[in-house]
Amino acid sequence: MRNQLIECVPNFSEGRDLDVIKQITSAMESVDGVKLLDVDAGQATNRTVVTLVGPPDEVVEAAVRGARVAAERIDMSKHSGQHPRFGAMDVCPLVPVSNITMAETVPYAHTLARRLGEEIGLTIYCYEHAARTDQRRNLAVVRSGEYEGLAERLKKPEWKPDFGPASFNARSGATAVGARDFLVAYNVNLNTTSTRRANAIAFDVREKGRKKREGNLLTGPVAKDAGGHEIWIPGACKSVKGIGWYIQEYGIAQVSLNLTNITMTPVHVAFDACCEAAQARGVRVTGSELVGLIPLDAMLDAGRYFLKKQQRSTGVSDKELVKIAVKSLGLDDLYPFKPDEKIIEYAIADRGVRKLVDLSMAEFVHETASESPAPGGGSIAASMGAMAAALATMVANLSSHKRGWDERWEEFSDYADKGKEHHDELLRLIDEDTDAFNEIMAAFGLPSASEEDKAKKSEAVQAATKRAIEIPFRVMQVTCDAMDVVAAMAEIGNPNSVSDAGVGALAARSAVMGAFLNVKINAKDIKDRAWITDLIARGEKIQEKTIAKEKEILAIVNAKL
Repeated sequence: MRNQLIECVPNFSEGRDLDVIKQITSAMESVDGVKLLDVDAGQATNRTVVTLVGPPDEVVEAAVRGARVAAERIDMSKHSGQHPRFGAMDVCPLVPVSNITMAETVPYAHTLARRLGEEIGLTIYCYEHAARTDQRRNLAVVRSGEYEGLAERLKKPEWKPDFGPASFNARSGATAVGARDFLVAYNVNLNTTSTRRANAIAFDVREKGRKKREGNLLTGPVAKDAGGHEIWIPGACKSVKGIGWYIQEYGIAQVSLNLTNITMTPVHVAFDACCEAAQARGVRVTGSELVGLIPLDAMLDAGRYFLKKQQRSTGVSDKELVKIAVKSLGLDDLYPFKPDEKIIEYAIADRGVRKLVDLSMAEFVHETASESPAPGGGSIAASMGAMAAALATMVANLSSHKRGWDERWEEFSDYADKGKEHHDELLRLIDEDTDAFNEIMAAFGLPSASEEDKAKKSEAVQAATKRAIEIPFRVMQVTCDAMDVVAAMAEIGNPNSVSDAGVGALAARSAVMGAFLNVKINAKDIKDRAWITDLIARGEKIQEKTIAKEKEILAIVNAKL
């Protein structure tokens, strides 16, 4: 299971007192696992926009800590600024970033809203996807009347808060908590200095489009419907806002886009739409620019998109997919694109912790051979499973590019994608197995002076032991599934690589059997006998299936040699 990440973008009604801002951000940064990505303080707006990312529970805790400081240090009765606002922590949206859906994000927004109301005493309204009524989906509606009109609004039954007190708090005001889609600020570079042409392309692309005119498309009167309303011609891309502008620093015009829902219109789709609109107007797109950060999946999707346009296999490494995306989108047109700084998951990675998968092959072998008890058999089993899946992926990629098999590229690309999914998960499990062993050691090291200590220690040991069993069991499941790709490649893949499929089968069998040994060695320590009995029975079936599959694959391989 890949780690879930959400982004939190709280806006605080303080942009001038740097000491207050620092206290708020320090409180949020104090939560382990949360990384502060940006702090944008505005003097004129007297408002600070903070961006932080992390696992959902940790992000919620960080937001609560920041809100508590804001409620203590910001007095809304003395606040003035150009931006609409009605509270000390004015808005606090949660944004799904990686391995989490909007439907899964909404409950976290509700948890945050409840905690802000109950623990800090803030008046809370939920908006956008977290709205509890349709009337409150639009933030502008929720914040209508701003701080100055809040006291009167709270007297109305229809504006009873979703959480927290319904009475007016002159100091903290109210807070809007939401769940919204990830917004990507994205500029497309043009080989022109004309703002007018850049605007025309933006109007072609953005969802709002342009006003319909009668007669002359540029200067004619705006067309209106029977009701007297202006008629708009929609643009090509949903959930996209855009304008054209000239950037003196680079001497070019750009189409400046806000992609408000990258699941509706991904970056690569917006880019191609700009290319098409530009070409129709005699202009050429030379590249593009990301303002801020972007989720890894968006870059991987772009890489796959452009590989598919070339009719090439998409079952390649994440690094290669990112490289293809950067080159295809021209993200290094104006300045070098640095994935470690621009891709959220890479930017928040803890580079101080060296993982087993980051070691060279020699270093991994030497670390295994050392007197340290970890990595051990579980991590080695996972590494063998990853190698098995990688061999199958290699055969699929070679088959996809084989001369004379051009019409079958997509068939083999699909197999390569499956193989990549398996070996990527197994790579993660290499370190997870060692982490699980370390957790058992840590649990055994807990104090046991009192009966309460003993009970907590026993509970921690059981939980850690279960995790140490579940991880090698997952290795068994994933590796067994990978055998399907190995088998297919032995049967229909590039015949010159059939021996590689055979080695994959041998490695997969050993991985499953080795992982099962690690399941069983910890089984005796589990108190929940029903749980472990069921798991062992399922493990036996996986092992039997894998051994049978290995025999089938080797029969195919030997017949072709």
